[in-house]
Amino acid sequence: MAECEVMTECEVCQTKMMVNRVLRSGWKIGLVLLVAIGLVIGGRAQAQFPRGFPPPPIPELPPFELDTGIPLAQIFIPYSLPVILQDVSPTLGDVTMIFRLGAVAITGLFDALAPYHPTAVGVYTRIERRPPEERTLRNMNIASIYAIYHGARGLMPHREDVWRSMLTDHGLDPEAGMDDLTTPAGIGAAAGKGAIAARLHDGMNQAEGYANSTGYAPVNTAYELVDASRWQPAIRRRGMGLHSVQQFVTPQMANVEPFSDFDPRDYRIAAPTASDPENWDAYKAQVDHVLEVSANLTDEDKMLAEFYDNKIVSFGWSLVQAVVNNRLSPMEFSQVDWLTQVAAFDAMIFTWQEKARYDAVRPFSAVAHVYGDEPVTAWGGPGMGTTEIPASSWESYINVADHPEYPSASMCACQAQAQAARRYFGTDELGLSVTYGAGSSRIEPGITPAEDVTLHFATWTEWEDECGRSRVLAGTHFQAAVDASAGVCRDFGDHVYEYFVTLMDGTAPERSSAQPLAPDPRRDDRADRPGAGDSVATALDLENCQVSPRVDLRLRDAPWGEALGTIPSGTEVAATARTESWFKVTHLEQDGWSAAWLVDSEGDCA
Repeated sequence: MAECEVMTECEVCQTKMMVNRVLRSGWKIGLVLLVAIGLVIGGRAQAQFPRGFPPPPIPELPPFELDTGIPLAQIFIPYSLPVILQDVSPTLGDVTMIFRLGAVAITGLFDALAPYHPTAVGVYTRIERRPPEERTLRNMNIASIYAIYHGARGLMPHREDVWRSMLTDHGLDPEAGMDDLTTPAGIGAAAGKGAIAARLHDGMNQAEGYANSTGYAPVNTAYELVDASRWQPAIRRRGMGLHSVQQFVTPQMANVEPFSDFDPRDYRIAAPTASDPENWDAYKAQVDHVLEVSANLTDEDKMLAEFYDNKIVSFGWSLVQAVVNNRLSPMEFSQVDWLTQVAAFDAMIFTWQEKARYDAVRPFSAVAHVYGDEPVTAWGGPGMGTTEIPASSWESYINVADHPEYPSASMCACQAQAQAARRYFGTDELGLSVTYGAGSSRIEPGITPAEDVTLHFATWTEWEDECGRSRVLAGTHFQAAVDASAGVCRDFGDHVYEYFVTLMDGTAPERSSAQPLAPDPRRDDRADRPGAGDSVATALDLENCQVSPRVDLRLRDAPWGEALGTIPSGTEVAATARTESWFKVTHLEQDGWSAAWLVDSEGDCA
């Protein structure tokens, strides 16, 4: 470490220095994670808790040694977190990329440990089982570190220097044992490389930098809401005078092959009908609910929203608590980490499928659509408390994520992890308490909370329920998006656990490299809405029918087609044809289709 002592401006080097100091001082396992985050966010090598990162539940842990250490906690996390914070997600809230990187990397580690287990087999790499006398913690730790190294460099090769230092800082040669599957180094190298090769073409488009490969484009721009039922990219402030416009992050996640045995196309949720302004009363009601919640945020509400927005803290701290409760070995810790990370990853495939399909509006757009520049009472921004502001200026407490609103990805991932953990540990008990110190908020530093706030999660059920509630408190979701995920997403925890059991008992069949799924055939139909299946080819002609919209009503080029314009409420127009749920009408010399359930009719309209 002598060389590192003079590299005070290097965040990664600072992390390694601080981790070693922490471990030498006898602090506890989860603090390794906390310090790694703190060094990057704080920008200096000081042992302090950064804002927004509460201390985790942690047991005593001696300094890392190959014969006694825990590579997942003491190697992978401290070295990878600075990179993730700088290159992937500064808030640790971007679910698809965080779960993708974690799932692929931990798969290499899982496969490296399988030969040292009495019965387990790898997910993608099948290596001959090692004899009992070789099943030492030292051998398993060496194999794990090499697997982590090769997995990390395959995922983020531009950080090769960081990944090599994971080995060299602990006396290991990055080139050792590459082709020898009888040595820990060779086993780890094969497993890490195998995981990368197997997932390289799984549908996430890793080879092209995870760029959108679906052709998706938003119907709205950041500057104009053409269709108030659809997602509008937000404008993000990046610095003084600097702004950026959101892009739908990795829409191709909907076409990724799951690890477990299920077809995402078998899972569908009902349409978010309240997010369509043609259902005006419901649309306005959910906007009013968001504003009511925003106006009544407590310090505990705010910290709950921040806790779940940080996926490393909320998902990691809960798993660490369960690991501590059940006194798992390093191998068992790695195995259950694979189980829960992959459960969340598989859940995101379904979630992105339905997000792309419904392309639903976020609350900030709907609030502005309903109230425009009218004053509303709500949270006014950091440090402003509840105040009166123009509706068009309203912002969520947590920055809105870069993807459509419905269903809630966080709620789905929480349910998948919670269910996988329940199945593994055989209990719903969790017993997690997380304390935020006064003024430790990431959003309102120095102000919130006014005094220490402790969040309690007695059970996994409570943890997942609070996860859903936090997204409404955050202002990023309507309640319907949370409810939609809650009705489905435990299934993905079950699917992954059932696959995990076969991996552990050795009965899982060998699998080939992952391949992308065929595009979702229902991606653009936005079906499960009233009249979605109506065909204009079978429409009945009308000769004496007048209709009047009860609300400002979209004129569309087909049932649920593209918007052509708006018919003002109360405007009488002639209807010339109808299906079961739609009228063909003429407005301002333009023909189009309007929803029959939102108009009053007069004449021969049957």
